[in-house]
Amino acid sequence: MDWLRPAAAALAALAIALPAAAQKDRNYEPQVGQAGKDVIWVPTPDAVVDRMLRMAQVTPDDYVVDLGAGDGKIAIAAARKFGARALGIEYDPDMARHAQRNVERAGVAARARIVQGDIFLSDFSQATVVTMYLLPALNLKLRPQLLAMRPGTRVVSHSFSMDDWEADEVSSLDGRRAYFWVVPAGVAGAWTLELAGGGAADKLELTLDQRFQKIEGTVALRNALGGLRDARLRGFHIAFAYVDSNGVRRDFSGRVSGPRMQGAFRADDGTEGRWSAIKK
Repeated sequence: MDWLRPAAAALAALAIALPAAAQKDRNYEPQVGQAGKDVIWVPTPDAVVDRMLRMAQVTPDDYVVDLGAGDGKIAIAAARKFGARALGIEYDPDMARHAQRNVERAGVAARARIVQGDIFLSDFSQATVVTMYLLPALNLKLRPQLLAMRPGTRVVSHSFSMDDWEADEVSSLDGRRAYFWVVPAGVAGAWTLELAGGGAADKLELTLDQRFQKIEGTVALRNALGGLRDARLRGFHIAFAYVDSNGVRRDFSGRVSGPRMQGAFRADDGTEGRWSAIKK
C-alpha cells in the first residue's frame, strides 16, 4: 500500500542514521583546551593523578567521586590501581560518553562509571574521597557543599586551593601542586565536659571556637578561665589540653559524633580517665 512507503523510507533513514551516530561517538576524541561549561579541558598528568589518590590514601573501601571527570582517568585510576569504587561527573555529554568508553576499555566498568551531570546539582554526599581539577572560583562555589559532607571525607584538588580554608597538605610534582583537606566536624560552641577517673572534677564548661579545621577555646576552672593548649581537629578526631587549678596538665583525645564527643585523657601526674561532652 502506498501509505506505507513514507514510513518505510523513514525507518530506512533512521537505520542508516543510528549506526552513523554510534560511529561518530566512537570516533570522538577530546581536544586539550576545548571549552566546557565553566572551564576548558586540560587533562591531569598521570603522575599527578597518582599523587592525588595517594594523598587521600585511597583504599578498596573508598568511594571516590571526581568532579569534572573529563576523560575519566581519575575514576579509572581509583578503580584499577586502588580497588576503589569510583564515579566521575562530567557536564559535556560527548566527553561523558567518551570517558565511559575509556572506563569500559580499561576493564573497570564493574567498579567505575562516568555520568553526565552538573556538579553543582549532583548529590555526591556519599563519597569518602572527592577529587577535582576546576578553577579557584568553582572551588569556592563548591566549598559549602564540601564542608557539609561527613567529617573525615578527604578532598584533593589539582592546582587550585580553597582560599582561606587552608590545606592540610600541599604536594608539588613537576611544577604542579595538589591540595589536600579533611572535612572537619563542626565543634564550635559551648559544651558540658564530664570527666571520669584521674581525680578530675566531675563537670567543666568547655567553649570552642572554630575556623575550618583550626580550633581554640577555653575551659572554666574553679578559679580561672583556662585556655586550651595544642588544640587540633582532623575530621572527627579532636585533641586538646589544659592545665587545671592544681597546675596539672591534662591531655584529651577523642572522637566527635554530632552533638557529642568522647575519648580518653591522661594527666602529667600519670593518672588517666575517660571523658565525654555534650553540646549545649
